[in-house]
Amino acid sequence: MKILLIEDDPVLGSALQKGLTESGHDCEWTPSGASGVKLANESLVDVVILDLLLPDLPGLEVLKRLRASQPHLAVLMLTASGSIEERVLGLNSGADDYMVKPFAFAELIARLAALGRRKTAVSPSQIEAGSLTIDLSSRVVKRGDRELDLTPTEYKLLEYLIRNLGQVVTRRMLCEHLWDSDWEGVTNVIEVHINRLRNKLNKGCGNDMIQTIRGRGYALYPDSTNPD
Repeated sequence: MKILLIEDDPVLGSALQKGLTESGHDCEWTPSGASGVKLANESLVDVVILDLLLPDLPGLEVLKRLRASQPHLAVLMLTASGSIEERVLGLNSGADDYMVKPFAFAELIARLAALGRRKTAVSPSQIEAGSLTIDLSSRVVKRGDRELDLTPTEYKLLEYLIRNLGQVVTRRMLCEHLWDSDWEGVTNVIEVHINRLRNKLNKGCGNDMIQTIRGRGYALYPDSTNPD
């Protein structure tokens, strides 16, 4: 399971990252709420462990931003306060689970496993963006009634764009997601794949769903509804 830990306490953060990694999880740790939002939107994360009190951005604000961009992302909140009011506020704000510090590490592992099972059960098998539809189980992609014949790389690229719908995806992010490598030297390769995907998406359609954001990267909008 890929876990993003947003915790400003260096001792707790380091201990949790070490324990989660040793338990077989892929855990990335940041002490910053703003950085956490960025990291969550740059990679496909299964669960976010989020501290309520952060120095730069309140945990509830981080939760709000995560929910806006990734409604199905599982979020487990941590707090030093055990008040009922605070727990209710966190859960009502969109947290999937809540743990009060200090807690037993074994309980955290159990709760993460439960969140993972719940996420698998509720994950949509189909993603839609305007006239574009992706069936995640069969990997069938359609725009309107037309089925698109995509290469594995084009499919992976499109799925990443649609999971970040309306957000700018940088070339570096695409390189790391598609090839697990740095973007230096492969910018032209990305442009080639983007252009091929764009041509297949636009065939027979008047609207371009993939927008090039000059100097930043690319963004997918439902039927090319570009807010800028």
